[in-house]
Amino acid sequence: MRKFDKSFYSDSVKLIAGTDEAGRGPLAGPVVAAAVVFPPDTYIRGVRDSKQLTKEEREKFYPKIISKCLSYSVCAVSHGTIDKINILQASLLAMTNCIDRLLVKPDLILIDGNKCFPYSIPTRAIIHGDDKSFAIAAASIIAKVTRDRIMERLSVRYPMYLWDRNKGYATRKHIAAIKEHGSCCLHRQTFLRKILSGEYEPEFEFEMEMVEPEE
Repeated sequence: MRKFDKSFYSDSVKLIAGTDEAGRGPLAGPVVAAAVVFPPDTYIRGVRDSKQLTKEEREKFYPKIISKCLSYSVCAVSHGTIDKINILQASLLAMTNCIDRLLVKPDLILIDGNKCFPYSIPTRAIIHGDDKSFAIAAASIIAKVTRDRIMERLSVRYPMYLWDRNKGYATRKHIAAIKEHGSCCLHRQTFLRKILSGEYEPEFEFEMEMVEPEE
């Protein structure tokens, strides 16, 4: 991962930002993105794609990433905006907003995925970037931890959906709760129409989330 990021440094690229999102697949809540800029040669052993880490490991790395980076930012785009502009555009918007809010501007932005957003700073889309780039992996951890905390707080208001366990993903118990209680104001209605009609195709992130037990 460190070697991958170092391959982008040049006379014109001294600082790199990695950006990633969490929450493309869930039926409820926002999509959350993070961006991180590290000093050159910074590395934290064990940091990798947030989906490959346990909750405890992500929580452990979260403060380490913040303490070692030059700048980081986190932005959320609401379920309502997701319904209006679709999840891809909402994810790109969240990442764009994160770059806007960085106090230290990078010379290059590495974006997880196969899509770039227009920006004044050069961008590179990296497929499976959270598994290749240290900066993107760090951003994925910040985004995931932040979104999980949001859903845990929201679960206090809506305990019937078990968001403290499923984080809004389409687990069997979450779907059963929607069918029993109906949806709430924080559900993504465009997602619900698909899943209740049997047309829903979960994101890769959702598939990984299902590995973790609900209870």
